Amino acid sequence: MKKKNIIIRPILTEKISVMGEEQGKYAFVVSPDANKIEIKKAIEDRFKVSVKDVATMNRKGKVKSMTVRSGGRVIRTEGARSDWKKAIVTLAEGNRIDFFEGETAV
Repeated sequence: MKKKNIIIRPILTEKISVMGEEQGKYAFVVSPDANKIEIKKAIEDRFKVSVKDVATMNRKGKVKSMTVRSGGRVIRTEGARSDWKKAIVTLAEGNRIDFFEGETAV
């Protein structure tokens, strides 16, 4: 049985970094078919932390229009970004995930 990638990447925004410092919450883009139990286990295994709670959200991809000028003609195309799933993970008291480990403040 092939092991699927559950955690795709962390979401690093100013709002999420404040939530991480104040409330111990971190956000990740996760596999759309992963459930909360699988996400909790994947976070605990990868970062060696204790997870208290997992909240998930399914996000719809935006429809995007693009105009291209080619050979004097105007070509208009429309497409859509992929749908994706976001997980906000709350860690137990005293646990922390450091995405920028190794950096030092001067």
